[in-house]
Amino acid sequence: MARTELQARRLEAVRAWTSFVERGDEAVDQVRPEILTSWTRSEASIPADVAEAPLADEAETAAYWQSSPLQTAVERVEAELRRTAEDGDLVVAVTDPDTRILWTYGGRVMRRKAETVNFVAGGRWDDLSVGTNALDLANRSGAAEMVFSAEHYASIVHNWVCWAAPVHDPVTGTQLGVIDLSTSWDRSHPIGLATARVMARLIETAMPLSHQYAVLDQLDESSEPGLVLRLLGTAETWLDGQRLLLNRRQTEVLALLAMHPEGLSLEHLHALVYGDQAVTTSTLKAEVSHLRSSLGGQLASRPYRLTMPVSTDVDLVLTLLRRGRVAAAVDAYGGDLLPGTNSPALTELAELVAVAVREALLADPDPDAVIRYGERAPYDTEVVEVCLARLPDGHPAIPLLKGRLAAASR
Repeated sequence: MARTELQARRLEAVRAWTSFVERGDEAVDQVRPEILTSWTRSEASIPADVAEAPLADEAETAAYWQSSPLQTAVERVEAELRRTAEDGDLVVAVTDPDTRILWTYGGRVMRRKAETVNFVAGGRWDDLSVGTNALDLANRSGAAEMVFSAEHYASIVHNWVCWAAPVHDPVTGTQLGVIDLSTSWDRSHPIGLATARVMARLIETAMPLSHQYAVLDQLDESSEPGLVLRLLGTAETWLDGQRLLLNRRQTEVLALLAMHPEGLSLEHLHALVYGDQAVTTSTLKAEVSHLRSSLGGQLASRPYRLTMPVSTDVDLVLTLLRRGRVAAAVDAYGGDLLPGTNSPALTELAELVAVAVREALLADPDPDAVIRYGERAPYDTEVVEVCLARLPDGHPAIPLLKGRLAAASR
C-alpha cells in the first residue's frame, strides 16, 4: 500500500478515535463494530493516555510458559519466527488465553519500542488492561485480526499496526493463545494478516507429539483401563499405559477388532486378516489366544470382541475430517496405515484414510497443512500445485511449497 494511502488511512483513524474520546457515540459510523465495542470496554477501564501495559507476576508467567506446550512448539520454530521478525522489523509475541504475553522477539527498532510500553513477557495486553489491540481481538473472536494506528485505544501504540491470529490445540481445538506481529504503521502491508495466520499454523504443527495425540495419550497416563493403537506410519499398542510387544499379525488382528467393536466371528475375522491366503483357522486361533493373554483376558469369544475402551489414531483422523478440521487431521496423520500389510481389509482401510486426507486437502489446501502433509507424502505434487495455484502473490508459504515441488522432482 502506498505511503500516501496509509497516511490518509491513519488520519481517518485518528479522527475517529478523537471523536470517540471527546464525544463518544459520534464515532459509531467511523470505525469497524469490533473496534467500537472494544473502545467502549477500554474507556470504562483505562485512560486513553495509559503509559504502558501492566505486568503480571514474573515467576508465575515463567512457570506457566515452562508448563505450556506452546513453549516446545515455539522453540522448534524459533529460528523461523526470529527471521520473520528481523526481515520485517517486527516484534513477534505469543500469548496465553488471557492475552498475557509469554514470549517475544523483536527486530532491532521494534524491540526497543516494544520494551517502552511493556510489550514483553508478562505484559497484559487484554483490552481491559491496555486498550483495544489485535491480540485481544483475536483472542476474543477466535479469528485473525488487524488493528491499525489509532484504532488502538491507547495512544502509546497509535504509531503501530498489529496483526494477530489465534493458536489452537491441533487435536481438541482449544484456543491456547495468539501470535501477534507488530510494526510501525507506515510499514503496514496487506500480507500481514496472512503472515500471522501462517505463523499460527507453524506453531500448531510444531506442537509436541504427545500433545498432538492428546486424545490418545490420555489413556497412556490414566489409571483407567484402556487400549491405544497407533497404526498410521507406525505400529504401537499400549494397554493402561504399558506398551505391548506384539508381532505384525497380532497387531493386524487387534486393529481389525478395534475397527469392529460389535465383534467378529472366527470366519469373518479370518477373511479380513488373510483374504484368500491358504492359512488355517487354527493359526488365527493361536494368534487370538496370544492376544487374549497379552490383554489380560479382555478379548471375548463368539464373537471375538474387545472388552475395554479403545482409541486409535485412525478414528482420530477420520473424526477430525468429518468435523472439517483438515489441518488438525493432517497433524494427526502419521502416514500410511501399517505400511506393507497384506490384510485385504487393512489395505482397503489404509487407502480410504489416505484418500480422505488427500481429498480434504485438495478441497481446502491450507498452506501449512499442505507443507506438513508433504512430510508424509513427499511425492504427491498435485496437492502442492493446487495449493500454490490458490495463493496470492507474495504469500510467505510459497517458497516452502516450491521447495517441496523441487525436492519431489529430483
